[in-house]
Amino acid sequence: MLPFILASASPRRKQLFKMMNIPVTVQPSGIEEVMDKNLSPGELVCRLAHQKGADVAAGYSNAFIISADTVVVHQHDVLGKPSDKQGARDMLRRLSGDTHDVFSGVCLINIRDGEEVKTVTFFERTKVTFSALDTFDIDYYINTNSPMDKAGAYGIQDNFGRFFVKKIEGDYYTVVGFPVHSFYQHLKRDFRDQFNQMFSL
Repeated sequence: MLPFILASASPRRKQLFKMMNIPVTVQPSGIEEVMDKNLSPGELVCRLAHQKGADVAAGYSNAFIISADTVVVHQHDVLGKPSDKQGARDMLRRLSGDTHDVFSGVCLINIRDGEEVKTVTFFERTKVTFSALDTFDIDYYINTNSPMDKAGAYGIQDNFGRFFVKKIEGDYYTVVGFPVHSFYQHLKRDFRDQFNQMFSL
């Protein structure tokens, strides 16, 4: 039986795997996330997810590595995590009263005897529409410090951030940071042994 390694520091992704009843060992990657503007958002999140997964996979001989990356795209601009509170404020003002896209990419790597036996990457895109945010909304949320570790400076699952979201088109969990429906489908189709291990009766 291969150990399942979640190559992510995100507490949201860790919580999702707990909710799915899939035991994982958390081993965050140490790579520097470089936003390559020559890539489409889907290509970008897939590349970053693969880089994270490959970085962690280098430390294992036999394992199943799961990695992911998420970005917010507004008017063709990729919004990562804010560098400071002013950056978070600027992002939230941009998103206020408008629609943006959230891209989450996933990489699944099967490591056997120190080699990548099989690697699959994929991404999902979800449209999110915000209501108009006033100064109180933005300042209150920023003062919770919750926006600081999230792409686009918000979390749809947050106690306060969820109030901003008027509607979504697509998979809710893509916005959280890990598209669980696509993960399940790819696992079932492409990694049958790991699927059987995760969901054995």
